[in-house]
Amino acid sequence: MYSEELQKLFKGKRIEVGDSISVKAEGMEVIGELMPRTDVGDADTLVIKLSNGYNIGISKKNVKEITRVSPAQKSAGIEVPPIKKNPKLQTISILHTGGTIASKVDYRTGGVTARFTPQEILEMFPELNGIANIESRLIRNMWSEDMRFAHYNLMAQEIEKEVKKGVDGIIITHGTDTMHYSAAALAFALEGLSVPVMLVGAQRSSDRGSTDAASNLINAAYFIANSDFAGVSICMHENSSDDVCLVLPATKTRKMHTSRRDAFRPINTTAIARVNYKKNEISFIAKDHAKRGKGKLALKLFNDKLRVGLLKTHTNMYAAEVSAYNGFDGLVIEGFALGHAQINKVDEFTEEHPRILAAISDLCKRMPVVMASQCIYGRLQMDVYSTGRDLQAAGVVGNLDDMTPETTFIKLAWLLSNFKKEEVAKLMTTSLRGEITSRSEYHDTFLM
Repeated sequence: MYSEELQKLFKGKRIEVGDSISVKAEGMEVIGELMPRTDVGDADTLVIKLSNGYNIGISKKNVKEITRVSPAQKSAGIEVPPIKKNPKLQTISILHTGGTIASKVDYRTGGVTARFTPQEILEMFPELNGIANIESRLIRNMWSEDMRFAHYNLMAQEIEKEVKKGVDGIIITHGTDTMHYSAAALAFALEGLSVPVMLVGAQRSSDRGSTDAASNLINAAYFIANSDFAGVSICMHENSSDDVCLVLPATKTRKMHTSRRDAFRPINTTAIARVNYKKNEISFIAKDHAKRGKGKLALKLFNDKLRVGLLKTHTNMYAAEVSAYNGFDGLVIEGFALGHAQINKVDEFTEEHPRILAAISDLCKRMPVVMASQCIYGRLQMDVYSTGRDLQAAGVVGNLDDMTPETTFIKLAWLLSNFKKEEVAKLMTTSLRGEITSRSEYHDTFLM
């Protein structure tokens, strides 16, 4: 939306986004299409698409006159007939939280428009027609980096509505930056889940030839419609090709690359399955998996008022960094290697280190403090060296866990939301949703 000040420049003229307009400004006249504004950037700038395809921004303070040249041309979209359910197909509900996966480019204006209705989804991904009956709606439109505990509760509650309606599976479209956090959160919150819930995103936006949106979404739908899997998982590209996706465990997956299509990898375990809808192939990789049944779903939600921290250890630390969490309800320390931190005085340069240990010990008297390894792969072994033993003596828990820091953070917040504080330490080292494996496995992260 344009600001009220900018609207005044139109002087009551009927000018809408997409119209061809003439703008006279200081020393120039520009003719082009009025582009939509977003909720970011300078709200007092007109954005005009020129005939050469480039956009130009003109500040309102430089505008002298605006004239409408011609009205916007309506885009010639594909008409999708009313959806008729096929009784032979399963029903999948797609719930949208944002991200690029459900966006479509208007190549006339260059603008990206979010599409959420079943008709629009089937227009974008017509392959879904032969896979399942599709229901689709928006539950929140946001960047994934803005997710909070309250949003996990919202997603869980909307999933519960779909389960009660009797759908056969649910797909959550989600921005990729924090999708692994949300997957873990839903795995903990949805107790007794007897249908598949798959989180799907896109690393490459839908206006790029290398987009992964279609493949990820269609493979997720195909997997739901043609397998007996139940529970929460992530469906994203296995490699750089367009065809194959991995079904990944909700509590054992991490985003490991900023932009690659195969950014999501299983950590200390295997993927659940490999799916290729183009070849009608599903191959399970995990030795076993939860299967659909008649379980009763129970929501165990997050206390969205909790303050849980995630502190990364580093060289040259100070005790004040630890003490900054004094008012929190819990803390995860992302420690070195086997579960270490800077706590040992070894010479005249390390006098701060005992103070760090004292600060950690003080926090442990107030709240649960849990260790995770910043190495990502491997398992905590806090009994091997005196540093780990001293941290345990101070009250830090988590020894022998092989959870990612993100899952550790989510699990701690969920436990604090649903259990007594004295139960948290024991439950942190108990596998509740497959987040801790008995034997950590390593797999090459990327085939470079």
